[in-house]
Amino acid sequence: MAEASSSSESSSYSVLTWDQVSRLNEVLTEAVPVHGRGNFPTLEVRLKDIVQMVRNRLEQRDIKVKDIRLNGSTASHVLVKDIGWSYKDLDIIFRVDLPQEAQFQLIKDVVLGTLLDFLPEGVNKEKITPMTLKEAYVQKLVKVYTEQDRWSLISLSNNNGRNVELKFVDSIRRQFEFSVDSFQIILDSLLSYYDFSENPMSQHFHPTVVGESMYGDFTVALDHLRNKLIATKRPEEIRGGGLLKYCNLLVRDFRPTDEEEFKALERYMCSRFFIDFPDISEQQRKLEAYLQSHFVGEEKSKYDYLMILRRVVNESTVCLMGHERRQTLNLISLTAFRVLAEQNAIPDASSVTCYYQPAPYVRDLNFSNYYVASCNQSIPTWLPCN
Repeated sequence: MAEASSSSESSSYSVLTWDQVSRLNEVLTEAVPVHGRGNFPTLEVRLKDIVQMVRNRLEQRDIKVKDIRLNGSTASHVLVKDIGWSYKDLDIIFRVDLPQEAQFQLIKDVVLGTLLDFLPEGVNKEKITPMTLKEAYVQKLVKVYTEQDRWSLISLSNNNGRNVELKFVDSIRRQFEFSVDSFQIILDSLLSYYDFSENPMSQHFHPTVVGESMYGDFTVALDHLRNKLIATKRPEEIRGGGLLKYCNLLVRDFRPTDEEEFKALERYMCSRFFIDFPDISEQQRKLEAYLQSHFVGEEKSKYDYLMILRRVVNESTVCLMGHERRQTLNLISLTAFRVLAEQNAIPDASSVTCYYQPAPYVRDLNFSNYYVASCNQSIPTWLPCN
């Protein structure tokens, strides 16, 4: 029996099987540590608890929650187990109406107030302000309020990279990068089961849970996930072009559905990446943040990832001046070298080949690349590395 079935081949929805519902239940009931900074204690949070508490308190404040969804790599893990990467962030989407910008502050107050209930006994909660909780437990706060995009994100810290990410979405233009991360699992039926049923779930007695693929055809997207295939639509619409995620899939042995098509798409990815991050310092911050959040516990994969990224940028970048392209390639190379140094894995110099590209002005026959100083002391050209 297939792990998921759909009423029609073109449907973007599918009912989850018992195995998938069982994995979903494990994700929602597992205690996830939210680590505090400084002397603040670690909070033990179960997704089902914090999600239900936030939903109830939002509705008490007249913010209607349309539905709640599990998103991203965790949803992919629920649908297909053991696909070659461990899920990281626990992404929860609350679909809400946000007609006014003032409601973003209300949502933030609700989430921070909910954290108070997870503090251990003995903590004097009366002296803890929302600002204190934000500084102690929030990894990232994002607010987007435009005509086309209205959403906010509150990410709760986890030192192992498994941040609890609560996203409140009114509207958003692009909800996925590739077909394999396009899945959203609607949690409402399972949350209601937790509230009202006293019987444990089993293969013959469990709620009906529905998943949706934002890519379009659920069956096709699920086939891509099972067979580790890379497919996307309109990568120029994705912030950053999907470039970093694409290389992450490649390093995990995913392969494009169409090699020739993706050669052209790689150019779109690179172009959009450099449009969104034109400055070398922005590129460095983005790259380092991506490595930190997506390779926790996978240090040995970082170098291979960076080499794949360097190859794609080198072969597919057509929108940069020569010196800008060299800057970016140099950034990636230096980052890779630092990764090796952190792993104490720098190879023996005798097995390293160094490549050097002369600057354009060296072609000038009147240009001298050397400065000759008068010196009575003999100085060797190369110094030993010891």
